[in-house]
Order: sequence, then C-alpha cells, then structure tokens
Amino acid sequence: MSKPSLPGRLVFLLAGAICLLPLGLLRAAGRTLGGLSYRMNTRECHVARRNLQLIYPADAAEVTERKLRVLLASTGQTVFETLAAWTRPRRRSLKLIRTVHGLGHLQVAKAAGKGVLLATPHYGNWELLLQFMAEQGPLSVVYNPPESVHLDSFLYLARNADSVHMVPAEATAMRPLLRALQKGETVGITPDQQPKQGGGEFVPFFGIPALTLSLIAKLAARSGAPVLFAFCERNDDGTFDVHIGADQPELRNPDLLAAMTAMNERVQAMAERDFRQYQWTYKRFSIRPDPSEQRPYR
Repeated sequence: MSKPSLPGRLVFLLAGAICLLPLGLLRAAGRTLGGLSYRMNTRECHVARRNLQLIYPADAAEVTERKLRVLLASTGQTVFETLAAWTRPRRRSLKLIRTVHGLGHLQVAKAAGKGVLLATPHYGNWELLLQFMAEQGPLSVVYNPPESVHLDSFLYLARNADSVHMVPAEATAMRPLLRALQKGETVGITPDQQPKQGGGEFVPFFGIPALTLSLIAKLAARSGAPVLFAFCERNDDGTFDVHIGADQPELRNPDLLAAMTAMNERVQAMAERDFRQYQWTYKRFSIRPDPSEQRPYR
C-alpha cells in the first residue's frame, strides 16, 4: 500500500501506549473484555455460540455456555497479546516463546530449494508466530485487506517490518507468491480464512460443508513447495510454544478436493487441540453451497 494514513498512525500509537502496561495487566483486561462480551451478548459472543452449537451438536446448552465463557475470555486475552506483539519491539515479543518444536522440519523444507508454504490457522497467537518466522528469513504474508483504509494502514504498520512482505488476497496474488517460492522464500497463508465465491471449494470442516481457500493447494501443486503447518500455542504460565509440523505431501495432490480435504482435516485437528485458542468468533460457515439454505448466523 501507499504511505499509511494519519488516522492509522494515530491508532497504532494509541495501541502502543496501551501496551506499555505490563503484559499481565493486558491479559487481565482481555479476560475482562471477554466476560463483558458474554454478558452483553455481543456479535462475537453470538457467532462463537453458534459455532460451538454447530461443531458440538450433542452438547447440552449449559455445556455450550460454559465453553463459550472460557472461549471468550481466551479470545479477549489473545486480542491484547496480539496488540502487544504488534506494537512492541520484535525481540521483546519473541522472548515470550519458551520452546520451538519442529524447527528441523523448517530447515529440511528450506534446504529443498523450492521455498516453503506455511499454513498458519487462526489458532493461538498467529501474529507472534509470523514474527518468529520473519526471523528465519524473508516472509510473504497473504492477508485480506479491510474495507477501512485506516485499519489497513494500522495493519501495515503492525505487520510490515524487515523481511516481511504483505500480499493482498486478490486474484493477482498467485504471481508474487510463486516468485517468492521460486526464490526459496517462505509464504504464510491462513488456510481457514473463508474466501470469496470463486476463491475456493466447499469441503467438510467438522462435518459441515465450508467454503475453503484453494490457494494453498494450488500453489503447492504448481510449485512443488513443501507445506508445513505451524502454530504458536499459549501455555498455562503465559509463555508460548511454537510448533512446526513436517511436510504434508497430500496437500500437493493434483486432485484439488483431496488436497483441500486433507488441509481441513489438519486444521480441525488443531482446533480440537484446545478449542479456547481457536478463533470461533469468525463466521466460518456463513456462505452455504445452496444459496436458498438458511444461513447459520442470524
């Protein structure tokens, strides 16, 4: 994008001022925010409740509500942790990472010389994960530009740093991403971001047909690049562990639907690892295969 807007800069400075507070206070504020969201039955609360009902249909209402409260508290905590990661020096943020699991998988993938496709679902603190990956070498990150130019400016300031290149999720994204892979660089994409119509296929996710991004499978098949799933998980003591998986060759399957089904199975396994750390406040199932079908979110 062009030069960030003044309002975007001001919001970034305000976020930075807030994040001067100790991280413990920020996390407490996040949990409080989650509690308020539940009591006020906000949009995020409504969406998360509906998602829990869809993926755990056998749960009694009181079980759903109990899960919802802890989910929203965790989500609020992630919001403030993310703000801190965005506005604090990278070295300071990376001190929160206690252990890195699977770094050898990344090194093997890089050594193959075809670049690395990094699948980073909305689990844990994916922004801290991107900062860690940027320390390992050049990183192109695919993102959906928000409608607000000022919010886009804020994201640019938060994410655009040395060795990080932001690529809008548009029809033209394939070309710069292929170039990055051909240069042996890493490309980070969120596989659970619902694309626009025409940007994916309907593939089961928790047994529900979900419009699923096809970009990772197409890039993998075309480039032959290794596909690694990675996430940054919060520990009970407030630190984080980075987990990097081995190459997923099934995601290079020329059968696009088979590759995407394997991808969604991997994302589901991650979401089931700790439902509190997955982004269930997102309308993952809002677009239905049959336009006449009743939408799950009202």
